[in-house]
Amino acid sequence: MPVIRAQEAVTVSVFAQRFSSTRRGAQLARMLAAHQLHVWGVPYDSPHSDAVLLVVAELAANVVLHGCVPGRDFELRLLRDQGAGRVRVEVSDTHDGRPVLAPAPVDGEHGRGLLLVDAVASRWGVARRRGPGKTVWVEVDCPGTAVSAGP
Repeated sequence: MPVIRAQEAVTVSVFAQRFSSTRRGAQLARMLAAHQLHVWGVPYDSPHSDAVLLVVAELAANVVLHGCVPGRDFELRLLRDQGAGRVRVEVSDTHDGRPVLAPAPVDGEHGRGLLLVDAVASRWGVARRRGPGKTVWVEVDCPGTAVSAGP
């Protein structure tokens, strides 16, 4: 008789929201991401929360600055995988341009966002999406953070 082994339960929580491709939309995306992380047991101002929020802020800012198609929104998805101890951030927009990791400019105030994302990410990439545009995804390891039941 075959031995049946119990499988460990995997908890994946998802937050998804569309925002206008404006500075206000990017700010709101970051604020709601901070709240959702807190609900999931990743406290405000913790190193894990700060890392995920940096990713959300940079990717949302990139949509507003580079990926904005007039009249089109962007989508933020957060996926919390408790079993793997990670948060995956996905930002989708309708612009076909793909982000490129380039050396930081010597002078100027712009051009370092993706370098910051790369520094805090465990993994990241760009995927095609259904319809026009792309999804930039980033995984940030958050070991040891508990997921609360939440509302």
